[in-house]
Amino acid sequence: MAGDAAEVADAAVAYREERADGEKTLEILLETDANHETWTFEDLPVDSGTFGELVSRNLVTKTDGEYRVSSRKGVRAGLNGESLSQDTDSTGTSFEFPSITGFDSRTVIAVFGSLIFLFFMRILNIQSVLRGDDVLSPGNDPYYYRYQMDELLAESNGIADLGLLADMPGDATNTRPLTHAANWFLAELLGGNQWAADMVAAWLPVVATLILGLLIYWLAVIVTDDVRVGIASVILLALTPVHAVYSGIGFLEHRLHQYLWLGVTLVAFAWLAVDLQRRRKHAHTDEPDSRLTTPLRNHLRSPWTWVGALALGFGLSLSSLAWGGSIVMFVPAAAYISLKVALDAREGVSPTGANIPVVGGLIVASALTAFLHFRWGWQDTFVAIVPILTVLGTLGVMALTEFWARVKWPASALVGLEALLAGVGVFLFQQIRPEDWAGLRERADNLLLREGFTESASLFSADLAVIHGPLSQLGIQFYVALAVLIWTCWVAYKRYEPAWLLLSVYVVFWIIMAAFQVRFAAQLAVPLSVLGGLGLVHMIAWVDLARVPAPFREDKAGGRSSRLPSQTNGLRANGGTDEEASIVFPSDFSTVFHLALIALIVCGMSLIFVPSLVAQTAHTDGQYEATMVIDDHAEAVDREYPENFVLSEWPDSRMYNYLVNGEARGYGYAMNNFQDFQTDGDPDGWYEQFEGDNIGYVVMTGTDDDVPQNTTQSQLHENLGTGNEEADALSHYKLLEANEDATAFAIVPGATIQTTTDSESEVTVTTEQTIGDEAITYEREVEPEDGTLEVTVPYDGEYTIGDDAVEVEEEDVLKGNMIELE
Repeated sequence: MAGDAAEVADAAVAYREERADGEKTLEILLETDANHETWTFEDLPVDSGTFGELVSRNLVTKTDGEYRVSSRKGVRAGLNGESLSQDTDSTGTSFEFPSITGFDSRTVIAVFGSLIFLFFMRILNIQSVLRGDDVLSPGNDPYYYRYQMDELLAESNGIADLGLLADMPGDATNTRPLTHAANWFLAELLGGNQWAADMVAAWLPVVATLILGLLIYWLAVIVTDDVRVGIASVILLALTPVHAVYSGIGFLEHRLHQYLWLGVTLVAFAWLAVDLQRRRKHAHTDEPDSRLTTPLRNHLRSPWTWVGALALGFGLSLSSLAWGGSIVMFVPAAAYISLKVALDAREGVSPTGANIPVVGGLIVASALTAFLHFRWGWQDTFVAIVPILTVLGTLGVMALTEFWARVKWPASALVGLEALLAGVGVFLFQQIRPEDWAGLRERADNLLLREGFTESASLFSADLAVIHGPLSQLGIQFYVALAVLIWTCWVAYKRYEPAWLLLSVYVVFWIIMAAFQVRFAAQLAVPLSVLGGLGLVHMIAWVDLARVPAPFREDKAGGRSSRLPSQTNGLRANGGTDEEASIVFPSDFSTVFHLALIALIVCGMSLIFVPSLVAQTAHTDGQYEATMVIDDHAEAVDREYPENFVLSEWPDSRMYNYLVNGEARGYGYAMNNFQDFQTDGDPDGWYEQFEGDNIGYVVMTGTDDDVPQNTTQSQLHENLGTGNEEADALSHYKLLEANEDATAFAIVPGATIQTTTDSESEVTVTTEQTIGDEAITYEREVEPEDGTLEVTVPYDGEYTIGDDAVEVEEEDVLKGNMIELE
């Protein structure tokens, strides 16, 4: 594409200053271009590395398979050391997509390779998830989201039935409306049948993570101007254990939507910050007004700026609508904005002008959130109010900062005053909107103070010696990124680096949240991956195996590339201040060995923890077999919900019930009753309660703990209901499946056998049963009473009672019939 003369001039100035042969090369370039309408590489007497850099800096552009100078006027001005005002040639309002010509093939290969690696690290559980025609999602919560998706699909009349989203089942509209709506929409898009729902359940987390990987790559390149850091960031995201758990195949939840829109938010914020920063740094002029106002004016006139503002609005709004945490997403955004306006004021940049696009994005977020709340009832009222308050707070802070800049008071005092005003604002909100404040407090308590769950522990739990938690959940890269975080905070404090301020704020915020509950470590992984990627590349450069990352290089042109964010597609080899391409594949064994060694040191522990943590959420073959047997039995005996409800340990309750009866709204019954049942010594004593509560099946799983012989756990899982030294065989538990992982029982009334006997001692009642591959002997010792023997048994088949035999039919067992033996 034809280059903007002012931007080409800036690029030519930087090229001439950075290279010893820069002036001579530009003269040759102009001479060659003057002699040809278009020309080829062979026509330009320079080496391939120099030619590649001319292309990557947009000094040369491709047209119809050949090349020409992007702007002769711009190159000539750069050769003379001049910087053209963008007003003389362009207002910066061109709305063209970046050219895809000049892609560096090595970078494309590396980016593609990092995404392939991310893909494989998210399908580690594929064999345990894809089970023939079934999708066995890992964990417990994904089945709730599958249940809600199925409910919406059952009620909808097709993809255009958007009115359904205003009346979603249960509490879907109050907590995670976007998640359920998006899952339903994509399933409808794929056909709206069971296959479509299963495909969304299995593959949407993986697809969303790959898109997030691209966003993280883009974020890293925007902030660091170094594609190697982008690639390293994607690899470190792939190797983040906690993120791998929550975004792996089959893990359909609100988290995949939350992470994705957090990535969009960060990219939009970074784009807006870096675009203005680079325009200012490369406005080569000594006129203060021009340096400050011209770059800002062109920044505001660029259509890409407003695309970024729109993306920011959608990112903030949709991330808050995707989950119950909602307004948490606005906290780091508000903190960043408050600190950035102070940074602008300190640098002499108009806080109002520089942040108008941010305000525009917040207005979009407010409007979209309010529309979806009042139109479809999505989320509670306070969720719609908080974005509006953020807009008002931002406008107030901008006005205050403008005043502060005029009177030239210290920026540190401004930050302190902003914190004080934020506290006052929270207090006023509490007083003016007490009902909304109560709802907000309730949501915050549920978010931060829940106990009894693995994910509710602190990332820095003392039980894990403080340092082991981050290692097992985030990998060693956490500590690499922590070192970089100290540097980014220092740089943001000392210089005008709003992008580093952005990442610092978000990383610090999510570290604090993860200190409350480890589940927030996955959100932390999104911005942390960029800092970790920068740290990893810098470590490799520190031992002279790679070039120093762009942010750490001494840049004569002002610290960043002369390209604006809208001028790069992120897939070109960035020359920066070096002649080499950004991606250089090592060719000698020594370099490969040392690179592999460093990668193993940083990533090796994650290669252990990722498969381990992911496997912990997977359901076993034995559990799946138990589920299928229960489902077959329920269908054979015509049990429908709620009579086919499955009682199990609560972390598996939704899985069993979703696959057997399609109901997975909650697991409260299992949480409230299973442990008491498991540790009780009289399983048959629970029959009446189970009958009243419509409990049709029970599943027991193995445990490594020593279990007393008289407990339900031992009687059912170890002795299969056939009795032991401490307890008799059971009357109401019919074994359906027995394996190392799970034992499944049908709860039955049992057939009652009654007979007369002359025996005054115990009579043995026994039957042989084959359950799958398991042969069991069901045996009871029954004491006659007044010459009458009566026993209730759970199996159909032939029973031997002393010297007699009786045949029990399945109908007798299921209906509780009396069988009299004469």
